[in-house]
Amino acid sequence: MRWLIVFILASIVFSALLPHLERFGIGKMPLDLRVRLFGRVWLFPFGSSVLLSLLAYVIARLI
Repeated sequence: MRWLIVFILASIVFSALLPHLERFGIGKMPLDLRVRLFGRVWLFPFGSSVLLSLLAYVIARLI
């Protein structure tokens, strides 16, 4: 249940920061889903989440 809450919160944060993150390619990767619902674009960043998780893992291993 905790992972579902984290995923929903991450989706909200990614949706809010999407215009800034697209400059770096985040949100345009394979497996990133965009859904237009009720006049709003929702981003489900499966591919970007994997990339950012790997980046966080590498940083944690170096520290």
